[in-house]
Amino acid sequence: MGLIAKPLSFLLTWLYDVIGDYGIAIVILTVVVKLCLYPVYAKQTKSTMRMSEFQPKIQEIQQKYAKDKALMNEKLNELYKSEGASMYGGCLPMIVQMVVIMGLFALLRNPMQYITSSDMIFATHESFLWIKDLAQPDKWILPIAAAVATFISFSMSQSTMNTGGAAQQTAFMTKIMKYFFPIMILWMARSYPAGLAVYWFGSQVIQIFYNMRFNSWRKKQREEREAREAKNRKRRAKA
Repeated sequence: MGLIAKPLSFLLTWLYDVIGDYGIAIVILTVVVKLCLYPVYAKQTKSTMRMSEFQPKIQEIQQKYAKDKALMNEKLNELYKSEGASMYGGCLPMIVQMVVIMGLFALLRNPMQYITSSDMIFATHESFLWIKDLAQPDKWILPIAAAVATFISFSMSQSTMNTGGAAQQTAFMTKIMKYFFPIMILWMARSYPAGLAVYWFGSQVIQIFYNMRFNSWRKKQREEREAREAKNRKRRAKA
């Protein structure tokens, strides 16, 4: 993760030199990273939503050709091609996001491994809001805030990503992750430097707004699709 963490450390150092506050520098770095990743996230989300529209057709092919995997893959490829979608359309954006997030995680978990500026040695121990030392864990307020923000964000993401039958197949695992992931974040935020928890909380707050935007977009797309289908039914009825 050093290949990602090192450039991010330069940006964090520059922000601190300009602002003079390590906590605010982390917040701004979080915003910058999330904004840069927005096009990637948007592409992944829209690809997933697009797939949800023809999920019943996918399941029909999977059931019909369950005993012939080669033919099933061929039919699925034909379906994706006819729908103008890609089987792996959401994978690359997800990988890009994960690599950047892991790099940022590595940087804020152990900043002095990547930051060489002597001024930053002291900066990482600065206070921020009620936190006396950003290099030390905050035991309750920030971890709880990060866990709650994660729970809300994850719940909204499921609302955005649910894909009918596919969602039913993974409902149990999704329900587990909905509660396990925030608990894991709570534990990590209490165990690692508070600077990392500041990043995660800020990141999830921004993610909540992203999810609100895409849930609204999905609702609009669904209403437009239903209106087109109703119009087509009326046209066929008249014919």
